[in-house]
Amino acid sequence: MTETLHQIASRYSVAHADDKGLASTPFAGISIIRETAPSALQFAVSKPLVALVLQGAKRVATGATSFDFGAGDSLVIASDVPTVSQITRATVVAPYLSLVVELDPIVIEGLVVEMGSAPYVPSRPLRVEPTEQEVADAALRLLRLIDRPSSALILQSQLVRELHYWLLAGRHGGAIRALGIADSHAQRIGRAVAIIRADYAKPLRVDRLARAAGMSQSAFHLHFRSVTSLTPLQFQKQLRLIEARRAMLADGAQIAIAAHQVGYESVTQFTREYCRLFGMPPGRDMREAKRRVVSAA
Repeated sequence: MTETLHQIASRYSVAHADDKGLASTPFAGISIIRETAPSALQFAVSKPLVALVLQGAKRVATGATSFDFGAGDSLVIASDVPTVSQITRATVVAPYLSLVVELDPIVIEGLVVEMGSAPYVPSRPLRVEPTEQEVADAALRLLRLIDRPSSALILQSQLVRELHYWLLAGRHGGAIRALGIADSHAQRIGRAVAIIRADYAKPLRVDRLARAAGMSQSAFHLHFRSVTSLTPLQFQKQLRLIEARRAMLADGAQIAIAAHQVGYESVTQFTREYCRLFGMPPGRDMREAKRRVVSAA
């Protein structure tokens, strides 16, 4: 990992990070995470992405699989899967710092066609490996364009493509290749996942999802769970609960309002399922979050 990449990412994140530690860049799907203290548990249903850790350390788990990783490592999430993460090493002097790039299936598909056949590993959606120099170099050249907007208009797309190429050509290639194989199970389930993400507050219609994936309902259930580790209903439920938690934490929404906004008719059911996922009822969770904010101030 080059020191220059670290310096540019650090300088940009100091100037642009919001109160959640997220610094969006001018490039779609590319951001920098900066945190100055270890975090509480963070729950998400993550989109496919790669995170290049530049400083600090983090733990990420999905199901029974857990990874601890730090500076010089890259995390790849190669399909839409539920994750529980926690920043484990970060200080004001040496904050946690990572460059996050959302994987673009369209770019990957074009590269897979050009690169030809190679094995892929659809059963391992989460991987951690040392960051390869070619990946770091492409990321560095991309971030350098931030201060050169006229050059970025011309060079951005080819550098994003090059970054994806080196990911496919390197240690992580087997895990992400299925995203670019036309009509693969990963691509077809991805179409259904996009519908659930857009309409998570609406009743789940498995027949509609199966049609979008071009599968029978029985095959759809089988492959959906293989790709995401969840059933469609479990996937929707986690999306609903995570969005409700975000609304209460970030927007100050009341419990009943947050529950109804994400599609729950029963606050009692919402509270029961919230406690099952997050380990405590929503009222207590909000009080604990406020206490952490006060303690960190």
